[in-house]
Amino acid sequence: MLKRLKIYGIDAASGAAVSALNISAGDHILDLCAAPGAKLCMMVDVLDSLGSVTGVDVARHRLAACRTMLQKYGLGDCCRLFVADGTTFSLVPTRAHSDSQSGASAPQEKFDVYKEWKSRRPWKERKRAAKVRENGASQLVSRIQDPELIYYGRRSGVIGISRHELYQTVDSNELLHCGYDKVLVDAECTHDGSTRHIQKFEQWGWTTLQRRVLCAERTDDLTVLQLRLLTNGFRLLKLGGFLVYSTCSLTVSQNEDVVNQFLLQNASAKLLEIDAVKNWPCKSGRIPKTLRFDPSTSRTSGLFVAKFTKLAIQ
Repeated sequence: MLKRLKIYGIDAASGAAVSALNISAGDHILDLCAAPGAKLCMMVDVLDSLGSVTGVDVARHRLAACRTMLQKYGLGDCCRLFVADGTTFSLVPTRAHSDSQSGASAPQEKFDVYKEWKSRRPWKERKRAAKVRENGASQLVSRIQDPELIYYGRRSGVIGISRHELYQTVDSNELLHCGYDKVLVDAECTHDGSTRHIQKFEQWGWTTLQRRVLCAERTDDLTVLQLRLLTNGFRLLKLGGFLVYSTCSLTVSQNEDVVNQFLLQNASAKLLEIDAVKNWPCKSGRIPKTLRFDPSTSRTSGLFVAKFTKLAIQ
């Protein structure tokens, strides 16, 4: 079945993070750190084309791998992928455009409307990309650059709308009603709980482990990034929606400490129990209602999971 591309593999802990979202038919879902793509595939699979999934990642080559995975398993119909900085990404689900009044209207000329996505990009776009490569630009997208749409399926809500409609943003009050139903923030981390990454370190050597995992300066930078990703993901969540924050790190600083700081800064955020926990091989985190998977007791890769909802503030 695997060879015939009828099934795909995903670690049980990663699957638990997706399950915690309680995805329902018709949901509009945001995967704010989509690469490498297994969780993205599972979200699309569970949704069964009745809604939409927006995948975002700052690394173009990694998001391109997500696109390949979606196409490989025939899961891309309701998905759209943006190369963008997850800490500043602001685009809402396409369902919101018809209701939103923000932004000036723009003429919807025929050439400005998105048609069915094709793997071969238009000549002008290819030329522009080649120029960027010639200039030695980084694969990481600029923080001031518009999100780059690198894939959209037939049922993603993109076909038939203009670039203006796709890229318009809404204010914070409108986000409460037209934001995403579910948001996954599987944040960049040191990967010290990931069995797959630890196996790689056996080949790469202890120097690489020291630089990528044990370096205090890098960890400090990551916790700042993780909090910013979580904060922006929550900003894009609609009222009453669910957000799941996860990392494959075992450290408290990248998990419970980030959650505590986030809760202190966001009065409308409420930590939730995860309903299916009784059936999962995990234990409680240091904060009640958070969960931890680890290789020694769960027989999975390490993963921290916390689930939030957004409340109305009086």
